Amino acid sequence: MTIQLSAAAMLLLAALYTDLKSMTIPNLLTVPFLAGGCLYALITGGGHDLLLALGGAAAGFLPLLVLHMAKGIGAGDVKLFAALGAWIGAMAVLQLMMYAILYAGLVGLVLLLFNRPFARRMSAGMFAFFSLRFGGREGASSWLAWAKNGRTFPFMLAVAPGAVTLWMITA
Repeated sequence: MTIQLSAAAMLLLAALYTDLKSMTIPNLLTVPFLAGGCLYALITGGGHDLLLALGGAAAGFLPLLVLHMAKGIGAGDVKLFAALGAWIGAMAVLQLMMYAILYAGLVGLVLLLFNRPFARRMSAGMFAFFSLRFGGREGASSWLAWAKNGRTFPFMLAVAPGAVTLWMITA
């Protein structure tokens, strides 16, 4: 695995953790990875590779900025894709975006199904199970708080399988 893919994988794992935990992807995560991707490109390939990294960052940032302005995703997701674009390039980040949006549609469909009365009772049972299972520490409520409203979910639930799909197809 290359340095670029390793950095992208570390970024995605950290973002998955923070997004599931608090439904945020902090700037303290995305900004250093964005800067690191640009710096790595500059050091290893000079000005040309820096331009490619900046193009990848723009390819990850601009389409999702539009989605963010339409209140479809959070700002952390937009900055995450900019940082990913700096590491993996424009084409790969656009492919990842496409897979993530497809997976987001699937997650949204599942949430619609679980928002029905029977499904609410089932999910209440699952919350009770997870609370008993993980209750010694923070409990499932802090990890699954986003699932209670049934309308929003961490975008990383779609980005993570999108990244796995991308890397399986291109490997």
